Amino acid sequence: MSSLYTPTDQAVTWVALCGFMGTGKSRIGWELSRRLSLTFIDTDRVIERVSCARISDIFDNYGEQVFRDYETEVIRRCLRLDHAVISTGGGTVTRQVNRDMLKSRGPVIVLWASPDTIYKRTRKHKRPLLEMGNPIDRISELLESRRKAYEDVASFNVSTDGRKSTDVIEEIVEKLWHWKKTQDSLTSR
Repeated sequence: MSSLYTPTDQAVTWVALCGFMGTGKSRIGWELSRRLSLTFIDTDRVIERVSCARISDIFDNYGEQVFRDYETEVIRRCLRLDHAVISTGGGTVTRQVNRDMLKSRGPVIVLWASPDTIYKRTRKHKRPLLEMGNPIDRISELLESRRKAYEDVASFNVSTDGRKSTDVIEEIVEKLWHWKKTQDSLTSR
């Protein structure tokens, strides 16, 4: 049975972006979706729309666990989508169930940036997890505490430090083609 939509020049029709806040998931995700002619889904924006509240308000009023529950449900629903680039929240990977779901569906790209870059990109926005102590120290601590989770979920990693988004997109597309070839050779065995 053939699909009505058959992209001829795409390595994938579903991909997820993970990484710490400020690594570029939303911007890169949007540009990647345009490059691949896929729909862009930002899980944080979906949570805000469905809950009718900003993420900072969810954290303040209900706590991190409620927010993480929302995140898990949105990820579960995103698995049902086709033709999509999914940009996840920075802490989505802290739950094993989220990592398992994402890995089961398709390639997962983890974006990386230095603590200084992350701080520069996030300092003008209220970020509940950075509202305590020295923000760069806090970013470093959180990055280190999540490192294994990011490594576990990653099909591959891409640095966004000091790079134009177009260069990051080119690297991702190249790596997606390589990922597809690897998957094709595994399934043809």
